[in-house]
Amino acid sequence: MEYNFKSPKLIAVDIDGTFLRPDRTYDRPRFEKILKRMHAKGAKFVVASGNQIALLENLFPGLEDQISYVAENGALIRDEKEVIFAGSMDPHAVERVLDVQREHPEIQLVLCGVKSAYCQRGLTDPRFFDFVNQFYGRLAWADDLKQLDDQVLKFALLVPEEDANQYVELFKRELGGLIEATDTGFGYIDLIVPGCHKASGLQKLADRWGIDPADCAAFGDGGNDIEMLNFCGLSFAMANAKDAVKEAAQYVCKSDAEDGVLEVLDQLYPEE
Repeated sequence: MEYNFKSPKLIAVDIDGTFLRPDRTYDRPRFEKILKRMHAKGAKFVVASGNQIALLENLFPGLEDQISYVAENGALIRDEKEVIFAGSMDPHAVERVLDVQREHPEIQLVLCGVKSAYCQRGLTDPRFFDFVNQFYGRLAWADDLKQLDDQVLKFALLVPEEDANQYVELFKRELGGLIEATDTGFGYIDLIVPGCHKASGLQKLADRWGIDPADCAAFGDGGNDIEMLNFCGLSFAMANAKDAVKEAAQYVCKSDAEDGVLEVLDQLYPEE
């Protein structure tokens, strides 16, 4: 499919299931050529992800001056090298989330802070720790998550996939108004500071750069991408996206495995 649009001033991409292939690689030479053409037109490239910023940085080594981040689902925002926002979860909400985990030992939990991400020794299955470690640039064991010396940005949970909606409702009942619970797919749930999501992060960056949302484009595949797809004037769901995401987006592009994002960007920022 060919897209005949003017070049957006801001591109926002989700990472897992969107920008990265299923094996967590991407065509870096092709991307760098696109990024160069984007910058020649004064366009901004934003990585918008639920992931920790340390992990996201590792995906784009040497490009620190060319990429901005809406990390931790909007809880941490960085304009290239400068952090412009870091959300802070209410201490009561933090304590209650940790209590709920103790009441429901089937919940596997990562506390995401500014300094690092953490799992609690004795409550977290070591196999879970070893698995999710690949998705964090910094992940550590803690003896007591209630005694951490860090600013809490969000929680990332793994629950039985078939019951994910029930756990979302559980946290809404227990902590309504203090946290927002969002199902990110495959049994993973993010608990975030109210008002902190990918769209709110993009809004902060767009305001800072003087860019109208109508001149922004976004790509996503999961439920936590819907706000930013609605925020941007141009929106693409991946072919591998959930149906609700496809319904929220204006267009469906090729899948993550087929480099769908890069294919569209090649058309939005063609070689002269």
